Amino acid sequence: MNIKSTILSTRNTLAFIPLRLGVGAVMFAHGSQKLFGMFGGYGLRGTGNFFAEQLGLQPGILMAALAGGTEFIGGILLIIGFATRIAGLALVGTMAVAIATAHAGAFFLPEGMEYALTLLLASLTLAIGGAGSLSVDRILTAKKV
Repeated sequence: MNIKSTILSTRNTLAFIPLRLGVGAVMFAHGSQKLFGMFGGYGLRGTGNFFAEQLGLQPGILMAALAGGTEFIGGILLIIGFATRIAGLALVGTMAVAIATAHAGAFFLPEGMEYALTLLLASLTLAIGGAGSLSVDRILTAKKV
């Protein structure tokens, strides 16, 4: 099995599609908030200032770009089902940082980690299970008859 097959391989199942589309849409929206100020977000500068001043993540704009970029691009990759395992792992890392910084100290919303933890676990599930059928990953790795 080559590296492409290992990374892109996925089961021929519909089970992961709702999870993949849902997590992808949420991550895309959150990344859009951080990067572009869409959906009521603060954009890169505002998010960067928040990261630096409130969370102690320095340099704030770079950290906001990394988090927002991972969420935005990772969300798109999940929606189309391409490089799902890589996108899932990247999103696990982003949510782990969110839990350790923005949501530390409480479990329930509004400041708690329950939402970020749910996204982390959903992303981990996709990183382990892959995209499922109806995905670019499946198209690229399906055996031709």
